[in-house]
Amino acid sequence: MSSLYQSMVAIIEQSITPLAGRLGQQKYVIAIRDGFTAALPFMIIGSFMLVFIFPPFSAESTNGFARGWLDFSLAYRDQLMLPFNLSMGVMTFFISVGVGASLGRQFNLDPIMSGMLAFMAFLLVAAPYADGQISTEYLSGQGIFTSLITAIYSTHVYVWLKKNNITIRLPKEVPTGVARSFEILIPVLVVIGTLHPLNLFIEAQTGMIIPQAIMHLLAPLVSASDSLPAILLSVLMCQIFWFAGIHGSLIVTGIMNPFWMANLSANQAALAAGSVLPHIYLQGFWDHYLLIGGVGSTLPLAFLLLRSRVAHLRTIGKMGVVPSFFNINEPILFGAPIIMNPILFIPFVFVPLVNACLAYGATRLGWLAQVVSLTPWTTPAPIGASWAANWALSPVVMCLVCMVMSALMYLPFLRAYERSLLITEQQKAQGAAPLTGTASSN
Repeated sequence: MSSLYQSMVAIIEQSITPLAGRLGQQKYVIAIRDGFTAALPFMIIGSFMLVFIFPPFSAESTNGFARGWLDFSLAYRDQLMLPFNLSMGVMTFFISVGVGASLGRQFNLDPIMSGMLAFMAFLLVAAPYADGQISTEYLSGQGIFTSLITAIYSTHVYVWLKKNNITIRLPKEVPTGVARSFEILIPVLVVIGTLHPLNLFIEAQTGMIIPQAIMHLLAPLVSASDSLPAILLSVLMCQIFWFAGIHGSLIVTGIMNPFWMANLSANQAALAAGSVLPHIYLQGFWDHYLLIGGVGSTLPLAFLLLRSRVAHLRTIGKMGVVPSFFNINEPILFGAPIIMNPILFIPFVFVPLVNACLAYGATRLGWLAQVVSLTPWTTPAPIGASWAANWALSPVVMCLVCMVMSALMYLPFLRAYERSLLITEQQKAQGAAPLTGTASSN
């Protein structure tokens, strides 16, 4: 057991930890993560409005409350959809500005100007103007990858021009705001002069504008991101990174967020159209089935710790159970500890993998309602799962099933860990007894 543990630690320290560290510090991963974080409040409110607009009742319901809600939402559908259309419907506006500002900040540029430049670059290729109207087709999830690419491109144009002193410099007496406006004139011209002709050329050759061509090229990857192997791989990466003491959730969500948002937009469009929801693996699936109580689904473990035979673990359980309700489990991860603990490695990694298989299989069989809303990650699992699925009951049942399975998987490993701690305590007590006796006789 000792040699196996040493080998595992060596692999983690020599291969996994350096890789995770490089990924976590990668400028583009940080920028994408920051961009989605900046857009999150707008998307959460927009998602909440969608749930309000499409109440969780059958269209044939005769219940007075349900009937009143349904009739109200139908009568004022256009007015109620406005907040959704101006938040989730244009999520790429917020994302492109957030990514551009974050990346610009990392390159020591003015974040406001780099964010605005990214926004303009995205609109230039993704919002075609015809017959006096701007097309909104690619302003939601379908344009996410375009917004990321144009934000990165425009920021690099800005960086390159400034690095090579290709800029307009005004005297120091000129106000800072005015000087910044003139400084970005040339980057704006270069972005327009490159992206607009490129967009026209691609449209002339393929009949598709840039965001349409990008989605066409990425269609196999987007489809693969919604598969069970993709779920298991992302969960496995997250768990191993965390076991090594690295915040794996930030790395994995930074990579998966573009796919999740594109799929969420498709599910919301299907809900509005009354058609079958096409996607399973969204952020709500990740947060409320795979991270119940935090990474490793440790809320059931927190309850088990409350009745532990070891005083130290009982204390950790008392400290960690309330935060775990809100998916904050650092007290348990570092207090038990789970991090770098060979006894708890297997359940910590495999509990969310098993939960993923259960939830994915139940969804495929039509037993589990799919995600249509974005919820705060701190929402307690059963409530958040139901909220994310338009207040359906089946996600609550699924969360309870996953919690029971998690508890059953953690229990034997926790008992083994308790025995090892008790043996250690007994050995310490036996070693201290002679010393105490000697000291009293002297």
